[in-house]
Amino acid sequence: MPKKTASEILTHETILEFFQRPGYAPMTLGELETAFALRGGARKALISLLHKMVMNGEIVLIRKTRYSLGAPADLITGRLEVKRSGDGYLTNLEGELTVKIDRGHLSTALPGDQVVVRLEPLRPGMAEWQRHGVVIRVLERGTRVVVGTLKSTGRFLYVAPMDPSYQQDFYVSEVKGAQINDRVVIQFTNWENRHVNPEAEIIEVIGPADNPSLDTLAIMRQYELPESFPVAVMHEAGVSAARLDQPGKREDLRGKFIFTVDPATAKDFDDALSLERDAEGRRVLGVHIADVCHFVTKGNALDREAVERGNSVYLPDKVIPMLPEELSNGLCSLKPDQDRLAFSAFMTFDDAGNVVQSRFSRTIIRSRLRLTYEQALEVLQTPAGMACKVPNFPLEARSLVNEVCALAMQLRGRRMTQWALDIDMPENQVVIGKGGMIEDIKPVVNDISHQMIEECMVAANEAVDRVISERGMKLIHRLHEAPAEDKIEMLTADLHDMGYQPGQLNNRRNLMEFLKRIKDTPLANCAQVAVLRSMKRAVYSSKEGGHFGLAKKFYAHFTSPIRRYPDLVVHRILAAILESRANPYPGDELERLALHCSETEQTAQEAERELLEIKKYRFLAQQIEQHDVRVYDAVVVKVMNFGLFVELDGLSVQGLIHVSAISESFVQFDPGMKALRAGQDVYKLGTRVKVFAVKVDFEKRRIDFSLKRPEPTRPVKGRPEQRKGQRRRR
Repeated sequence: MPKKTASEILTHETILEFFQRPGYAPMTLGELETAFALRGGARKALISLLHKMVMNGEIVLIRKTRYSLGAPADLITGRLEVKRSGDGYLTNLEGELTVKIDRGHLSTALPGDQVVVRLEPLRPGMAEWQRHGVVIRVLERGTRVVVGTLKSTGRFLYVAPMDPSYQQDFYVSEVKGAQINDRVVIQFTNWENRHVNPEAEIIEVIGPADNPSLDTLAIMRQYELPESFPVAVMHEAGVSAARLDQPGKREDLRGKFIFTVDPATAKDFDDALSLERDAEGRRVLGVHIADVCHFVTKGNALDREAVERGNSVYLPDKVIPMLPEELSNGLCSLKPDQDRLAFSAFMTFDDAGNVVQSRFSRTIIRSRLRLTYEQALEVLQTPAGMACKVPNFPLEARSLVNEVCALAMQLRGRRMTQWALDIDMPENQVVIGKGGMIEDIKPVVNDISHQMIEECMVAANEAVDRVISERGMKLIHRLHEAPAEDKIEMLTADLHDMGYQPGQLNNRRNLMEFLKRIKDTPLANCAQVAVLRSMKRAVYSSKEGGHFGLAKKFYAHFTSPIRRYPDLVVHRILAAILESRANPYPGDELERLALHCSETEQTAQEAERELLEIKKYRFLAQQIEQHDVRVYDAVVVKVMNFGLFVELDGLSVQGLIHVSAISESFVQFDPGMKALRAGQDVYKLGTRVKVFAVKVDFEKRRIDFSLKRPEPTRPVKGRPEQRKGQRRRR
């Protein structure tokens, strides 16, 4: 019998089985080497495998030297997330167990670190999702780069992090050319004792923290977003134009009426639409997507850089593209009246809106019309027989756009009957003026023009996933799993705290019926946010699982290869099917790409969200500095004995109205009603108020508001604190 190799002996399964043997006691590395009779390269393989299993949370390292299973010792491993409250949360590898770690039990762990947590025993009556833990060791530091503001105590220099999830300032020994109150980039160096602050060194000076034009650069440094493309990538992008004249065998669609709908500021148009009738009178929707894989070859410099970036990042005043502009805004952009190479999906629908046939083709198209969302809405809202106000709008396009919209609304209606999640969260567009100052922040409306494009893209994404999956070929799916049971329990508790009676939310139908019931209530936005937080994050995966939110069994991303790498991968796999070739991606490569792209997407979303928040804070601070008092409608979202937390309509930011800004009279807290009483006025969850900003703290991300009171209709005698029977709260 041939002797087994080290790779055959050392697997996750054999090590776990060894640890699970009766009487196993935690062993050192040397003891494990002896137990497995390992030598030479096999020892290195064991070290590597043990490290990976510790990082994945499958096993734990006890007292820094001995390996054991985590469960018997109530130890788990995972990535630490720290909330602004200072409390930490840890989720294991499968995302099944979330453990809260009180701020006093974080030891020397920082946000993003891989840590070992000891679980505390559940107290009587506590659910599993209420379990707490204590960090006992930092396994691996997360980010080592932090952006913050240089400060001084007079004796010591320190940097206050821009990210409020960091609860500690960092000591630095030298200014490295920075001035006090400059934004700087620091490199973490050491933190051994939780009773003193962590240490770091300044590696870059960004500039004054109060300069709004530097906000974007600060965010780019914090999230390590690239500023430019490497020389080799730019060279390949420059010579890509020749590929346009070498289209290969394609279906010629230049004689068909094809149009695009995009934001007014868009420069990259990666999708276009057409609609025709077949011989039986059925509607055939064409979704035409830029054929990026014709220009970007798998494994070349352009492709490697696109993989590294994973996606484009859209910041309020800057786009960090996945591909150079020569491609994203040029060769691959489906500009009107220019020949462009596309990958087209054709879906045939019956009268009920069912897809009865799908086909795919590599095509050459020529867009006839470019509409903005505002123009498309104008077309859709103009009654028949009346002239359309969109300049130079061709008559033949009017009925076409309306027919596409009618089909899209039919598809949307079908999704809603399957209880797809219809959560319309408010979005904002920041209008940046000179010097990075904010001119305005406008809400982005999700009207029928946006819904029309969204439904057409959803249909194409579903059709592509279905045809590839049914061929038995692996791909990167857009996976959105149903929420975990413990998350639904937490959601239900949160909704009860808001005053709602949600009922059973353990299926999509009940969830959507609840959201419909509360749509017009004051706390509807807060409830929707709570629902979203209870959901698992949509990710990329080579494993099938469907899309819970969209109510789809088959779903992949196909429609945005200019800005998302998974779409480009799906294009290549679909091209292989059309050309009867093998899948260009083995399964393990697909899973690695899916995991990486999920991470880059999350980074992009966090960067976009944080910079938008900073700009909102700047906007309110600007109003205070310029004595431009603007009154906002707001709703009370939390009541404490010291004041009211409110959320502004439109801006979607929260802040505090301290009791001293509520009334000069005595303010009473009613814990039973969770309300504050000031004379005849009662403030509780859902109370509508008018407020204006009085103070903005950038570093702690806090806003203080004051109530805007209606002008009195008649004179009031005496100051409130002088009236009999009333005491002023101080």
